[in-house]
Amino acid sequence: MGQTIIEKILSAKSGRDVHAGEITVAAVDYIMGQDGTSPLAIRAFHDMNGRALFDPEKVALVIDHSAPSPNEGVSNLHSLMREFVRETGCRLYDVGDGVCHQLMLESGDIGPGRLVIGADSHTCTYGALNCFATGVGSTDLAAALISGRMWFKVPPTVRFVCHGTLPAGVYSKDLILYLIGQVTADGATYMAAEYTGEAIGALSMEARFTISNMAIEMGAKAGLMEADEKTFAWVRRFGDRAFTAVSADPDAEYARVLEFDVSSLEPQVAKPHRVDNVAPISEVAGRPIQEAVIGTCTNGRLEDLHIAAAILRGRKISRDVRFIVAPASRRIYLEAMADGTLADLVEAGAAVVTPGCGPCVGTHNGVPSDGEAVISTANRNFKGRMGNSKAEIYLASPATVSVSALTGVITDPRELVKQVKV
Repeated sequence: MGQTIIEKILSAKSGRDVHAGEITVAAVDYIMGQDGTSPLAIRAFHDMNGRALFDPEKVALVIDHSAPSPNEGVSNLHSLMREFVRETGCRLYDVGDGVCHQLMLESGDIGPGRLVIGADSHTCTYGALNCFATGVGSTDLAAALISGRMWFKVPPTVRFVCHGTLPAGVYSKDLILYLIGQVTADGATYMAAEYTGEAIGALSMEARFTISNMAIEMGAKAGLMEADEKTFAWVRRFGDRAFTAVSADPDAEYARVLEFDVSSLEPQVAKPHRVDNVAPISEVAGRPIQEAVIGTCTNGRLEDLHIAAAILRGRKISRDVRFIVAPASRRIYLEAMADGTLADLVEAGAAVVTPGCGPCVGTHNGVPSDGEAVISTANRNFKGRMGNSKAEIYLASPATVSVSALTGVITDPRELVKQVKV
């Protein structure tokens, strides 16, 4: 019987052929924890009488969710992480380095065929690099830190075939919001999503990361893509490690195959308070907003900032809107400074904050007040997600967020995108 991408990766890491539904124990290539989950993992590590990491070169801790620390309690948790790193010899990414998922993509350690676990649900982002990457709980992470292994129930796979070409002003964020709206937030629970088709192949790697990042928002355990020259160009940019592409067999068995023609897709918006509460922008245009956010592990990359700067260059945002920009990593921050992107955004009225997760998870850097509406490039809009359960969060592409910051209301970006040729 043929195998899907995830079945092949888990077979290689288990030392035997496995298929959907089987339980297996597999060797892990890399482990990541962030400051919201690592303190629990460290305590579990000690409770399990952990003495050493299975391989310090394959473990990284990242301080990104509350960075810099907003209070003394978080500061103490950060100190716990720094002490653990000193004791065990693993890698620490500290305040200002960036969002964990962008840092893993820039590490040179993640690429085709790898098996990566992270104590964060959006670890699935790395699936765009043709690897099996998934989020796990802190206790499971602690066990893997000691053993270098993890048990899995091999997920069945749903295959998304995206035909056609995205129209001007429509981006990968619009595409993944549309797909989530079609299958719903639990439509792929404990399944692997494979994204393929000419519309996926035409995307940049940065745009592909946006799609894999949100696989968890349809319940999927992984969001995988095939490797192509763009994939290998990305991993070569950050290191010289050798990777081998993994492709599904022609006779692989899928739980479902869903096909879409995206040629006439319009910009999409996820309305409060569910990611699958998706509507075409024509249904929500005109809704007043008080805050606009560009950043996060979903859409805080250089390509996203370039789109925003092209739209906002020489213009001023609405006086009724706070516009917050959080580059996804220090590298992106520096590149955006060097090419003038951040200058364009700041002159338009943006407040640039430390690379990290703060605005998205509501720890600091942009908590809205009661009754306010926020439009954001993030991946979640649950009640309270940004730190206030009485606020409303709309999710959209960087282009839609930028144009809406200009007008003060949710606005279709396509007309302005044509003018500036983004």
